[in-house]
Amino acid sequence: MRENSEGRAAQAKERNRIKAADGYLPQIALPASEATYASALQKSGYRTACVGKWGLGHPSNEGSPNKHGFDLFYGYISQWQAHYYYPTYLWRNDVKEPLEGNDGKVGRQYAADLMEQEALKFMETTGGGPFFLYYATPVPHVSLQVPPDEPSLAEYKQAFAGQDPPYDGRKSYLPTEDPRAIYAAMVTRMDRTLGKFRDLLKRTGQDQNTLIIFTSDNGATFNGGYDREFFGGNQPLRGMKTQLWDGGIRTPFIAAWPGSIQPGQVSRFVGASWDLFPTFAEIVGFPVPAGLDGVSILPTLKGEVATQKQHDHLYWETVAGGHQAVRMGPWKGIRLGVIKNPSAPVQLFNLETDVSETTDVAAQHPDIVAKIATIMSAGRVPSAEFPMGELDRPVSKQ
Repeated sequence: MRENSEGRAAQAKERNRIKAADGYLPQIALPASEATYASALQKSGYRTACVGKWGLGHPSNEGSPNKHGFDLFYGYISQWQAHYYYPTYLWRNDVKEPLEGNDGKVGRQYAADLMEQEALKFMETTGGGPFFLYYATPVPHVSLQVPPDEPSLAEYKQAFAGQDPPYDGRKSYLPTEDPRAIYAAMVTRMDRTLGKFRDLLKRTGQDQNTLIIFTSDNGATFNGGYDREFFGGNQPLRGMKTQLWDGGIRTPFIAAWPGSIQPGQVSRFVGASWDLFPTFAEIVGFPVPAGLDGVSILPTLKGEVATQKQHDHLYWETVAGGHQAVRMGPWKGIRLGVIKNPSAPVQLFNLETDVSETTDVAAQHPDIVAKIATIMSAGRVPSAEFPMGELDRPVSKQ
């Protein structure tokens, strides 16, 4: 325990040093020992780029994106900086590029537009060779900001006239007079960017051999002026970002690959983002690192449902409150507050009949609850960076 405490203290000291130098608190660095599919693709001859938001380290430590498989990084290193769209600088690899006319919160150079330009430039200069672009767009992340010349903004202001109450701004976010209109305009701007990507692929003849995946890292948010109820962000799901109800962890997943994916398909496959590594491995032909939890979803993408390997279960946990969740077939188990109460009960929901997770049926299915409880106690890996209290103690085997 002392070793872990000393390690966390050293990490905190390093993060504070970087904050003092850059003005933003970086996230815990992604260890150099961690394999990424960007590294695997890079070794397989792909040109690789990460454009947008990183949040997994800093150029001065082992979490730099350039040390995890990216030939090019351009954007925000710290997600705290990404709360605003007019930063005083962005990172190009390990070099800060100042943005004149910006004061950090407002200005004349909109970060998302610069990222769009950089991504298009990267795609245009691949020379027709294989490439991988991880476009971690900050749009429509809060704070809610869009350039005043955005064509759709006036349209949304008119559409929402009289039903768009101002947002006063709290903590890390800016106030705005038209939060609903600005959010809608940001989404429209993002759609336009994605359209530019697809147009470029068609123009350069790469659309038939390029797989495009659109997804998210969490469910609908709740802050910064975004109105989840007005937009129906994740209805009818329960919960939101930071929570393990399905409203917090079920996200859109859209894939396009002309000639390989039949348009208009809707899949019932239950998967997660960790399925991408083995999927890319099967497509490209590089080896899958040992110990991955994911499965290749290439059969699902191609409509070959009968050959798709299924997950026995999916597991999530969060130290924010200390919650756990397991998805096993139609069943969803969730435990709340396990850091304070390691004996917290497992709540059970049948998502086939109760997608909103309203009715706890744990009492009717003790066998399912027991299986999920076993996964929650024995099927997880303790983390020194994200401690879960009593759950981190080794499980004794009888």
